[in-house]
Amino acid sequence: MGSETDTTGDGRPTVLVRDVVRSVVEALAPDELFLVEGLRRFDDATVVRRLSRGGGRREPLGFGIGEVAALVTPVVWLVLDEVAQRMVATTVDRASRGATGLVRRVFRRRAPAAELRPLTREQLVEVRTMVLTAGEQRGLVPERAEEIADAVVARLALSRALEAPDPREPEPPAGPTDPSGTGQD
Repeated sequence: MGSETDTTGDGRPTVLVRDVVRSVVEALAPDELFLVEGLRRFDDATVVRRLSRGGGRREPLGFGIGEVAALVTPVVWLVLDEVAQRMVATTVDRASRGATGLVRRVFRRRAPAAELRPLTREQLVEVRTMVLTAGEQRGLVPERAEEIADAVVARLALSRALEAPDPREPEPPAGPTDPSGTGQD
């Protein structure tokens, strides 16, 4: 399953949090792909609950929170979910969110997957800091946390590049070209 990019109603591209997580984990910790694939069958709220709660009772994923602490998946997923929730909070009124949540509960509809819009340079710096902090809190060595943070920012920056064509790229020729290169018809 490759990464999917979609567009919102305003035409700006979005990328799903779960797709960014999969991409980063595939690059940095391919041995965790089984975890990502297992989590992808749940809605994002369930995934966040499972990755963020403490031990105490038996974990449904088959291991305790102690083992999760050193993994890449929870660091990336939890930070990106927080970023996505912040984006939603800035664009949607709380009252309408509450009404939407109520309707969803009444009709037992799953919440849509968390999406990320292209981020500004300043937002990417903030995401990098968030990943570094989360990595430190989960016991990652600083070098590993930096590696993860750089991979997340690189992946998000690539999705940002989809927003508009690069102005440095030459435009394709306007009309048919002469394959012989002589300029004669």
